Amino acid sequence: RSGEMATKLTQLIDNEVFWAYATYTTIVLLKMMLMSLITAYFRITRKAFANPEDTASFGKGESAKKYLRTDADVERVRRGHLNDLENIVPFLGIGLLYALSGPELSTALLHFRIFAGARILHTFAYLIPLPQPSRGLSWAAGYVVTILMAYKVLKTTLYL
Repeated sequence: RSGEMATKLTQLIDNEVFWAYATYTTIVLLKMMLMSLITAYFRITRKAFANPEDTASFGKGESAKKYLRTDADVERVRRGHLNDLENIVPFLGIGLLYALSGPELSTALLHFRIFAGARILHTFAYLIPLPQPSRGLSWAAGYVVTILMAYKVLKTTLYL
């Protein structure tokens, strides 16, 4: 039984679609992590903090309270980050199942590249900001790719 499991793991390691998934997953996860740093940058440069302890370097007591505030730029970055969470997390699960469902490498690469490109464009559209419908179209492209991968998984396995 353990030999069978080792064979399956070897097959996974040799699976080009799995490695394509791993590559593009890493790209979108790093992009999502970058949003945390951008949020921190905007909080510091705009002096807009959510927690009292974050204002300690700007003063004590009442003088620090003015830094406990919301800022439109910080909130915009936070909304972009939240949108990443709402879209990248489903991609992680569905994309893995899709990669394991046996798609053609060229088709899988197309899905993964469109998703990653759409998420990167979405971030630029949110942060610059680019005029609509650029943000909406980039969101839709990534969303549709995830739905198409989910459809392929369900069509391939269909244990409903």
